Amino acid sequence: MDLKSIIYRKEEGIAIATLNRPDRMNALNNQMMVELGMVVSDVGSDKEVRVLVITGAGRGFCAGGDFSYSEIRRGEVDADASHRVGLEMDFTAEMESVPGKVLDDNLSRIIVGIQRLSKPVIASVNGAAVGFGFDLALTCDMRIGSEKSRFRVQFTKLALSTGAGGTWLLPRVVGLPKACELIYTGDMIEGEEAAKIGLLNHMVPSESLEAETIKLARKVADGPPIATGFNKLQIYKGLQMDLEMALLVNGLLEGRCLMTGDHVEGIRAFAEKRNPVFKGE
Repeated sequence: MDLKSIIYRKEEGIAIATLNRPDRMNALNNQMMVELGMVVSDVGSDKEVRVLVITGAGRGFCAGGDFSYSEIRRGEVDADASHRVGLEMDFTAEMESVPGKVLDDNLSRIIVGIQRLSKPVIASVNGAAVGFGFDLALTCDMRIGSEKSRFRVQFTKLALSTGAGGTWLLPRVVGLPKACELIYTGDMIEGEEAAKIGLLNHMVPSESLEAETIKLARKVADGPPIATGFNKLQIYKGLQMDLEMALLVNGLLEGRCLMTGDHVEGIRAFAEKRNPVFKGE
């Protein structure tokens, strides 16, 4: 893939996507939105990849939509003009189309695509994650950050309703009361508080963030990919099921796992007191 705004590499089953617009704090424009969707699609189709890591270049994770704040401060752009750099969505036309249609197909491809991906996704939050950047981190299965990690529901400060699934995602991560507070106030959450409320799975020193992220990704990648994919499916679909249905789905998927070579390898490795080598078959 020829990517302009994302650095994308793969190493031993781990795919790493680095949002690469550091001069704009990795703010989202149309190009990055399309390319991020391409990355998610590629990870889904590559049998060698077992986990995806998303992070940002420079000081930020992702500053949300690319509003031209600097240009507004310098008087180069009027605040009431169409000042979003590269993000041109005709909301009126979309709202008048088929009821229930997602406002932007690329945005949906990213947020829904990450959750439907049969492989775990880790957000390595190296700096500010606000607006869409916050929602992107939320839709990942796990988040690891440092004292430099910061989160904000930026939409509130811009007199917007959340635009990328935040009202669905945040209550499921931090609980309903805290989610309401963060969404209604738009307050900034620093790394330490983020770890305290469960927004971050792990908080590590900033100089160790990359190494600790890869360490976590390696632990996940070394797991059984078929079973891990089924577990991810059950986690998210289970949010919309009653217990009886969840148990039924669990039984069907466990039956499939029992027929895999990985299951046999797991039993053999446990008996031989060694680490299993799962092949995804």
